[in-house]
Amino acid sequence: FHLKVFSIDLSANEIPKNANTLKVMSYNVRLFGYFDDSKVGANRTKSQILKMIKQEQPDVLCIQEYFHQDGEGKFNTKDSIYEIMGIQSHHEKSIHHSKKNKHFGMALFSKYPIINKGIVHRYEGHKKNSNFCIYADIVKNGDTIRVYNVHFQSIKLKTDEYSRQTALNTDSKTKHSKFRSGLSKLHNAFKIRSKQSNTVSSHLNDSPYKSVICGDFNDTPMSYTYEVFDDALVDAFRNTSSGFGSTYNGFLPAGRIDYIFHTKSLNSAQFKIQHEKLSDHQAISCIIY
Repeated sequence: FHLKVFSIDLSANEIPKNANTLKVMSYNVRLFGYFDDSKVGANRTKSQILKMIKQEQPDVLCIQEYFHQDGEGKFNTKDSIYEIMGIQSHHEKSIHHSKKNKHFGMALFSKYPIINKGIVHRYEGHKKNSNFCIYADIVKNGDTIRVYNVHFQSIKLKTDEYSRQTALNTDSKTKHSKFRSGLSKLHNAFKIRSKQSNTVSSHLNDSPYKSVICGDFNDTPMSYTYEVFDDALVDAFRNTSSGFGSTYNGFLPAGRIDYIFHTKSLNSAQFKIQHEKLSDHQAISCIIY
């Protein structure tokens, strides 16, 4: 249990010469800051995230809470990533708002050819949210790897359901109501993530290729969701890094909830957590070979 929460890695993490490597990055970008307090702030956040992606130069980029707006001079993130990665296509599953040409959802970008792509499915019972699982089969040097990009169900707590201010300044009846509401949301989210993780795990088990699964799991290493994947796959963080590896920096402490797993026929090295607080999550990346 402790080694799932706190990792100790004593290996050299050396990548063999001539290894067929793939740098994978996963990032919940919180819509690139589109709903920041001001337009100036939103554009600043977007620019900083894009700058960080340019510095890291991933071969495969998996984005959760993706946002893109069509049109020149608009909040156009897709074309910026195309330019950074030197590509002309990607895989995306979004909710599309046609009036303002806005896209909310998931995206997977690859520097190498995508020969097949698909959607595991939009999670049942949540037609209005953007929780998806998408995948792409990517070929590099004649080797095909399937990459999954997931965003499992979030709890969606409101500030007044957990804030200290509510606890201090409201009557007992209101506090009790808020507490029950928060517990109900926790309960429902755990149940939904259980179903989601089983569905994705089943799809991954049927993959004809070596696979990588990454994204925002919204659950800690002590959860059922984590166990589903840890039983059959390798947690790249625990395989290559030491420490707690916290990836969430929102209002509530959640620790490590973003992951990169891979099948045991692959290996990983140089796991990295970006420390820039440009979203409520931190970007993670590693070398897969």
